[in-house]
Amino acid sequence: MAEQLVVSDTLHAYLREVSLREDEVLSELREFTAQLPAGAAMQVSAEEGQLLALLVRLTGAVNVLEIGTFTGYSTLCMARALPPEGRLTTCDITDRWPDIAARYWRKAAVDDRIELRIGDARETLDALRLERGAGHFDLVFIDADKSGYLGYYEKSLDLLRPGGLVVVDNTLFFGRVVDPGAQDADTVAIREFNTFLHGDERVDVSMLSMADGITLARKRTA
Repeated sequence: MAEQLVVSDTLHAYLREVSLREDEVLSELREFTAQLPAGAAMQVSAEEGQLLALLVRLTGAVNVLEIGTFTGYSTLCMARALPPEGRLTTCDITDRWPDIAARYWRKAAVDDRIELRIGDARETLDALRLERGAGHFDLVFIDADKSGYLGYYEKSLDLLRPGGLVVVDNTLFFGRVVDPGAQDADTVAIREFNTFLHGDERVDVSMLSMADGITLARKRTA
């Protein structure tokens, strides 16, 4: 049996047909975002959004942290998966795109579960540490500027409870991680992050070849 299946367009269409459960609100947001400059590339895929929702439910998450909001597709997927008392804190460097997101959060009636923070994510994470203490969050999703990944990860791990889950997007970075000629700052940062995470004994780790590469890191309890 093959170790890794090559997913053709036909097979991908089949996968969506038998697995994807994207409703009208999510579909509308995804289609709107795809029309924005670089929107399709920056937005998580529908399949990844559905996976994030599943991970929220599997971990029993009540408090979720998201680093990188954009137009809020992933935010919406995770917020919907939270219990009624659940809260999702999402942060972005600008309110330009989250202003779009807020319309869809209200339409889906989950805006009361979402707290948006605007500013440098490192400062936001430091503020959350002071306000809520270590181990407050059950799940963290990182999907922001690639050069900041390692710093975001370290601060997130402190904010994460033992047994909690960090989900990191774009860890294959359009396949550029294996291209020796790709020496731009973002690609180099992702390579360095992947190498660091592989050796980090504080977590159990698995990189998935789904979408643009998704890495799961569970904070060990001992």
